[in-house]
Amino acid sequence: MTQLSICESIIDIPAEQWNALAGDINPFIQHDFLSALETGQCLDGYGWKPKYFLIHDDNNELIGAMPAYEKDNSYGEFVFDWAWADAYQRAGINYYPKLVISIPYSPCQGPRILAHDKETKSLLIKFALEFSNKNNYSSTHWLFNLADDFKVLKQHTELQRFDYQFHWKNHNYTDFDDFLSRLTSKKRKNIKQERRKVSEKNIQVKTFNGSELSDEEWNKIYHFYQITFLKKSGSPTLSLNFFKAIANKLLIIFAYKNNEIVAGAICIIGKETLYGRHWGCLEEYDGLHFEVCYYTGIEYCIQHDLKTFEPGAQGEHKIARGFLPVKTVSAHSVAHPEFHRILVDHLQRENHALEEYGVELMNASPYKD
Repeated sequence: MTQLSICESIIDIPAEQWNALAGDINPFIQHDFLSALETGQCLDGYGWKPKYFLIHDDNNELIGAMPAYEKDNSYGEFVFDWAWADAYQRAGINYYPKLVISIPYSPCQGPRILAHDKETKSLLIKFALEFSNKNNYSSTHWLFNLADDFKVLKQHTELQRFDYQFHWKNHNYTDFDDFLSRLTSKKRKNIKQERRKVSEKNIQVKTFNGSELSDEEWNKIYHFYQITFLKKSGSPTLSLNFFKAIANKLLIIFAYKNNEIVAGAICIIGKETLYGRHWGCLEEYDGLHFEVCYYTGIEYCIQHDLKTFEPGAQGEHKIARGFLPVKTVSAHSVAHPEFHRILVDHLQRENHALEEYGVELMNASPYKD
């Protein structure tokens, strides 16, 4: 007979059992990444309270797991439900706390319901919905799901949303010029011009694995991460200790002028995908953001045979640089019957508008074909 439980720290879950379910493709769902968020003190102080849903078999082997968090805000999720929360508040109803099944601060698609069969996945979903109801959560949300998880989720939830990100795909390019050759002449010329502006400023760009950084370089890249958030009146929720704990998963990109580091970016390396995450600079240089955050990442993917480059959430400007729209999907369950009815209607209209928007985005493709 299966045993259902909730654990409030990933550290109490054996890494080998968790990773046996999580796999080695997606870096965000692996035990060391989630553990680093906890030990790096990136969660509780910002409204993420871990609630790992677990299913064990008769032999006490972990056969199902789900990374879930009780939330008292909507920060760091990237599937924006602020309007939902505002509507609840205007109606005098509490929207928080809610339950979120996602990876904190990571708008990246990946496994959310860890199990080897659909029956166990369904059991985890039911477990989460029952737990939400028992604890009077307003809602339950599964964010940035892969297709196989989403298929099961649609059997248990009536509210589904989607949006677009912009991803670059590696079509077995031999080098950057081969990639450029697939673009229209105008787009190819614009990219060459942007890269030339950087080189004409005598700026050199170099890449490092996070495990190679000196203490001084760690301080530099963390400073870049912090100042970008502060410029936007945001909060740099990830700690330096967090980044150091996952150093071997990181691609660090530095830009140098006169042998001084003037800008940097943090990417996370997956088995098949490079994920662009954070960037910062001391001084603005024309084209430098595109060079550090996009073009260097594309070159890295080509050189290391990675299939995809996901440079982060949002940004239509990425299309002109070779990144095409890809749907990201989420599933939701809302307890309040009247709000549930309203949201069903709202999402139907929203999804129809987004389908039309997606056609427009694809029509802007920079590729010849």
